[in-house]
Amino acid sequence: MSEISLHRSSMPISLVANEDEGELPRSITLSQNYPNPFNPNTTINFTLPQASDIVLEVFDLLGKRVALLEKGWQTAGMHHLQLDVKDLPSGTYIYRLQVGNQVFSQKMTILK
Repeated sequence: MSEISLHRSSMPISLVANEDEGELPRSITLSQNYPNPFNPNTTINFTLPQASDIVLEVFDLLGKRVALLEKGWQTAGMHHLQLDVKDLPSGTYIYRLQVGNQVFSQKMTILK
């Protein structure tokens, strides 16, 4: 299976940042995707207390990166990523958020 770059593939994603004035998160969080398990759409939420350079990726259970969801500068606040993974087979995957030298991960399950 070759790596899927969601920025340039048929897998649609949308990333929405919500910045409530005066109410920024106090810490970095990576929430469990919802729904989980899912087919073929899910939502991944994460928060940033300050603008940061991030990498959000998906790996199979063998450690092979199968998707790059987001890479680059993101504003402070809550972010919602809508993900359509119709091109990935059923199975369990790990999605990982890297912010600076901090790494957060969660499991997600695709059922087809």
